[in-house]
Parts: sequence; structure tokens; C-alpha cells
Amino acid sequence: MRYQIYQGHCVRKRFGQCFLQNQYYINEIVDAINPQCNELLLEIGPGLGALTHKIGDKLNHLAVVEIDKDLALYLKNNPILGPKLIIFQQDILTFDFENFSKKQGNPLRIFGNLPYNISTPLLFELFKHMNVLQDMHLMVQKEVAARLIASPGNKNYGRLSVMAQYYCTITPIITIPPKAFTPSPKVHSTMIRLLPRAQKYDSKFNTTILNSITTAAFSQRRKTLKNSLSNFFSSHHLLSINISPTLRAEDISVDQYCELTSLWLSH
Repeated sequence: MRYQIYQGHCVRKRFGQCFLQNQYYINEIVDAINPQCNELLLEIGPGLGALTHKIGDKLNHLAVVEIDKDLALYLKNNPILGPKLIIFQQDILTFDFENFSKKQGNPLRIFGNLPYNISTPLLFELFKHMNVLQDMHLMVQKEVAARLIASPGNKNYGRLSVMAQYYCTITPIITIPPKAFTPSPKVHSTMIRLLPRAQKYDSKFNTTILNSITTAAFSQRRKTLKNSLSNFFSSHHLLSINISPTLRAEDISVDQYCELTSLWLSH
């Protein structure tokens, strides 16, 4: 199904398209990103170019990834913006971030309004490429932002919280109401800043194991660690690093999950 919007363009629901229109929020986001002309910026889902125009004004070149072929063509044909753009008309989940960064010879600064239907898998995909990312400014559903920044003991704290905070320092920038978009979504959005963390664990640290442990713990989050992590650790193992077997998944900090990962790798 499509909904008609201005200038004859249509929203494709299957792509989760909502176009930011409010100039106040556009300006706040651009100020938060603070692009510099010699940097390599890549926008996810530029749409009709609300952010693209403002960011592009400050750059010599701007890369964009847009799955909608009509919107990609619309941006390419823009007489002012088009010549500045490096346009990839493809699904962002298939984009080769590392190859593009290496070809351009610069780390990537990524920004964009993430489609709600792929925000979590896309975040996990981005985490795989932290070695080529300088920072990310991403607009996500307010509830997703709450999960990303949640602390242990908070109801929103989960696997996404642990994995995101392992890779990044995360700061909420601004919350944006539905009326700032066309069409208006049913939820508020939050722009967040993600800065890659300098990892304090050695090269043997395995994020695949960290992901497996957090998946097991949070898939049975009402169970104690003694039960939810029984395939990984005995109570003795947990006690050896001062983690009580009677605690639950949401009681364990990011650093403690990293300790559990190192423990698994050591035995």
C-alpha cells in the first residue's frame, strides 16, 4: 500500500518510510552531527533528502544508501545535491562498510533515520564493523533507544543493551514527536550518538561467545543464572568471579558479561 505525499512522491510501507519534515528537529540533528568538509559521511535511508541537503551543504561529497529506486533517482537528479552524492541503491543490510571505508581512505561517520522494522538487526550488523566507524548518529524508535541505554536492574535492560554498550558509548540527543514526520508514525523517535569504545579486552576476546551468553541469559530472563547459563557455567564457575548463581540476567553488568565471556574462553 502507498500513501501520497508532497511533490508526487509516495511512501512505501514495506520499507518503513517516514520522512522528517520539521526544520527545528532537522537543524538540531545537523548541529549534533557537526559534519566537517574533509570527513566521510554516509547516510542510511536519505528519503527525500531532509537531512541530506543540510549535511551536503557542508561537504564536498556525501554517500547515501537508499533501497527505494525512485528516491535514489530523485536524489541523483537533484541539480544542486546530486553531483555531491555517492549513491548506493541497495538494502543497507547488504552494504559493505569496510570495503567502502578502505576505498575512500577514511573512517565512516554514519547517520540516518533507521527503518523501525530493521533497526535492531541493522545495529547488530553495524557493530561488526566498528573498526571502520568514527561515530554514528541514528534515529530509532524511542523504546529502542531506551533499551540501548538501559542499566542493569532496569526493565529495558537486555541483550541489545549489553552488546551495544560493549561496543559503544551511547548518548541520547533529542526525542522527536510523530508530528515531525510525514506520514506520522505511531511512536516517538530518539536521535542517539554512538561512539566506539576503546576495547579493554585482549585480542582473544570473542564477541560471538559474548553474544551467545547474553542470548541464553536473556531468553530466560526470569530464571536464575544457575539455570539460564547451565550450558555454559556451573555455580562454582560463577562464584569464582564473584557472580551469585541466584542472580538473573538483568542483574549483571556489561563488564560482568565480559568477565563471563573471558571465563568461558579460559576453561
